[in-house]
Amino acid sequence: MTDSLPVNLPTDQPPATTEAASPAAAEAAPAASGKKADTPSRLTQNLPTLEKLAALYPALFGAQFLPLKRGIFQDLLEAHPDTFEREVLKSALSVHTRSTRYLTVVASGLGRHDLQGTLVEAMAPEHTYQALLEVFRRRAGRGTSDVSSKLRQRMLQAFVDSCLSADAYLELVTGKDEEANALVREAVAQASELDAKDEATRRAFEASGHTVEAFADMYGLQPRAVAQALARARRFVTA
Repeated sequence: MTDSLPVNLPTDQPPATTEAASPAAAEAAPAASGKKADTPSRLTQNLPTLEKLAALYPALFGAQFLPLKRGIFQDLLEAHPDTFEREVLKSALSVHTRSTRYLTVVASGLGRHDLQGTLVEAMAPEHTYQALLEVFRRRAGRGTSDVSSKLRQRMLQAFVDSCLSADAYLELVTGKDEEANALVREAVAQASELDAKDEATRRAFEASGHTVEAFADMYGLQPRAVAQALARARRFVTA
């Protein structure tokens, strides 16, 4: 179960919260832990290290971020013993991995990467969920629009991508935030309804003996929508 944010990220440093972007600084953002946002001076202090990381590893820290493998902090120290001081690197990675840009990539479910930019580990479903929740909390804090509907849809997709059962997924992500718990339960229930509809479509299609195009025409559906429903349903069909 998950009770707190921010997400457990791949470095050993304590939580810090910013809307930082390497190599340039960006607006700071509050964290769910209730800690104050990083000050501009802290962002400025970390800019040289963030810029150095972006220059050394543009695929990870450049214009587009990639989720970092757990243990990347030690990997960087070992790869560049004369370039980075331990505490300075720890502070910079703390800013980077708590930035909204980084959390947004984690929330997408993209896997973790090593220093060579190679995918080495799938993102844990609970880490994707925690990052997603934090990103939307920050969005909600910046405006008056209700983001709950969009968040529920993203939760639904995260649940589907996890390939876990409803019970297993809810066990992983349920925490102390009852509003978030209610939203994720709704999302999981909606996904289950969609699965049932997809399975009904699959059974009807296979019994019809028609092509996708002919089947879609019979029921006034779009062939692409039918094909997508069949693909989703067949993921769960075992030989």
